[in-house]
Amino acid sequence: MLYGVYPGRVGLKLKNGTLALILAGGRVDELNVLTYYRPKSAVPFGGFARIIDFSLSNLMNSGLERVAILSQYRNYSLINHIGIGASWDMIGRNRGVTILPPFKGSERSSWYRGTADAVFQNLDFIQYHKPEVVLILSGDHVYNMDYREIIAYHRDCDADLTVGCLQVPLDRAHRFGVAEIGDESGEIGGRVLRYAEKPEKPEFNWASMTVYCFKPQALYEALTRNAHEDDSFEFGRDIVPGMLAEGRRLFGFKFHDYWGYTRTVDEYWQTSMDLLGDSPLIKLDEWGLRTNLEHRAIGDFQPLKVGRRALIENSMVYNGCVVEGEVSGSILFPGVKVMAGARVKDSILFFNDQVGENAYLDKVISDVNVSFGRDCRIGGNEGQPPGAATVIGWSNAIPAGTVIGRDCTLYPHLEEGRLAGIVNDGEIIR
Repeated sequence: MLYGVYPGRVGLKLKNGTLALILAGGRVDELNVLTYYRPKSAVPFGGFARIIDFSLSNLMNSGLERVAILSQYRNYSLINHIGIGASWDMIGRNRGVTILPPFKGSERSSWYRGTADAVFQNLDFIQYHKPEVVLILSGDHVYNMDYREIIAYHRDCDADLTVGCLQVPLDRAHRFGVAEIGDESGEIGGRVLRYAEKPEKPEFNWASMTVYCFKPQALYEALTRNAHEDDSFEFGRDIVPGMLAEGRRLFGFKFHDYWGYTRTVDEYWQTSMDLLGDSPLIKLDEWGLRTNLEHRAIGDFQPLKVGRRALIENSMVYNGCVVEGEVSGSILFPGVKVMAGARVKDSILFFNDQVGENAYLDKVISDVNVSFGRDCRIGGNEGQPPGAATVIGWSNAIPAGTVIGRDCTLYPHLEEGRLAGIVNDGEIIR
């Protein structure tokens, strides 16, 4: 028997028959202090937005307006950002955004034990809406996709599950769940012949984008079996291989455009840099990205102020910023101030950061409300070969003259006096 089945209840009408679920609850240790106070999906991106905005905007632009967001780790930032869904036109009769945290009930009471368990715990919500297709997405990837295409392919194939897949280099395929896809539909997709979750020695390289189209009954049965029989509760590790082993109709939909992975600090930095240049790989205006301009009141900032001797090259610098120094190859969120003589290079500075006079930042990712004192040297000195980014946790005050090397990590809210003047490459300061 399925938990949460209420056959007599009248569900809400769904546009196109599709109910979308966004998996948005994880912290992801690899992002380090950037997820200390927020889930990965709420990490700022692109100078004004959050990573989850890509999934939400894709849904909006695909005409899919009934969405549930499954989250459990430090929900406040995410809830504050989503609001009532107005920023993505998801308010009104028969449309909207619902946030589904873990709950205590008469039959189940636990935190989400994995992505599959998160959906399983909310089967009553899904069944209430009586969808024809359940679209499950990750809330932490950067891409532009019209979900109507994969939904149409899913229906044409009469599939139990269709997985959105992107071809990656074979030497990187070990980081993903990967499928071998037949060529029945050529460049569009084909039957999933084999699937492996993060194999040590991959033999095929169509990586799962964590975009899943399910036939509802197939999803209910797979989740129930997983909940009662398995020790792990993940879609990539358990649900997809299990359905394939059962002989279910699994298809892969081939995606051929940009897809940004942001699981690690290096990947987050590189995906952010893909916004820059004469021909950026990420084209926010063309993609129709929406965000909540009321979150952190970013819609109320004054226009950018640029000093007479300032220099800004190949950068994204937003309203509320004041630039008196030099900024190159960088992304500055609203409220950032770069004082005279300061230089910011290949860096990402979140909301309301301040860079003091004559300070130098090179490949730095700085969380919100960080101040860098005058004459600081953060991320290495000029002329050094490129290295890993240095990450500064939020609400830190870096004393004047401090030197911090490459690949360093500073935790949030460090006590005054915690920095001794020099932080060597690779050090972690807690």
